[in-house]
Amino acid sequence: MRGLTRYLRVLAVFGRNSLVRATTFRANFLIECVTSLAWVLMNLGFYVLIFRYTPSIGSEENGWTIYPYFVLLATMQFVSSLVETFFMPNTEEFSELVRTGDLDFALLKPIDTQFLVSLAKFEFSSLSNFVFAGCLLTYALVKMDYRPGLGEVLLYPLYLGCGVAIFYSLMIALAAVTVWLGRNQSIYDFWFYITNFSRFPLEIYTGPLGFPLQLFFSFVIPILLVVNVPARLLAKPMHSAEWPLARFALAATVCSLLASRWLFRRALESYRSASS
Repeated sequence: MRGLTRYLRVLAVFGRNSLVRATTFRANFLIECVTSLAWVLMNLGFYVLIFRYTPSIGSEENGWTIYPYFVLLATMQFVSSLVETFFMPNTEEFSELVRTGDLDFALLKPIDTQFLVSLAKFEFSSLSNFVFAGCLLTYALVKMDYRPGLGEVLLYPLYLGCGVAIFYSLMIALAAVTVWLGRNQSIYDFWFYITNFSRFPLEIYTGPLGFPLQLFFSFVIPILLVVNVPARLLAKPMHSAEWPLARFALAATVCSLLASRWLFRRALESYRSASS
């Protein structure tokens, strides 16, 4: 318990320092918030335009109509904004720590290195998308005919956390590879490309090409579970055949965290100090 308290204090210091840095340049902070919101609004407008020409996305029996799809979009924004606030700024800089040798200083500190390099800096401007997602989710739930039960509502934040953990695991694993590559400036691009698959419902991944993608990104790299499982809890009745997938998402989260932790530790063992 004492160790947990110490880490929470360190996390509070990281947050305070990041907030001071963000508010020091208020105009830049506001511009970043507006830019981020503008991108989200354009993305939302794109789907509004699509639903002018089709009643649902996916099959006619189990497709996503406009308001359930808004739930899926809001869920994606919740997960993305949390990842971009707490983890993205740090993992993007990990390759520079390795290249310049500044990782030495992180290794010397009396704190877990993965914790330090993952949470040293927060990007609070990304939380503007979190607020927008909350508004979009509320609007969609009011407009939908379906009303989720208390159990689904309580499980929703749990599965949001699972989605954040899976995204983080993939991100820190990609960052760890930098130790062997020396420099990897494309880490953000690769993460963005691969996580694009998670932005769409499972129903679109059908046919000879789509079904293998669904299997791979559900059970090998489980990014399709990040958004689809929590969104289904609120947007649609969960059938008995879908609950095993929800349970698998919990197991996939634990396995992803353990695998990324193992890879990160192996990478640190291979790291050669700048002074060596």
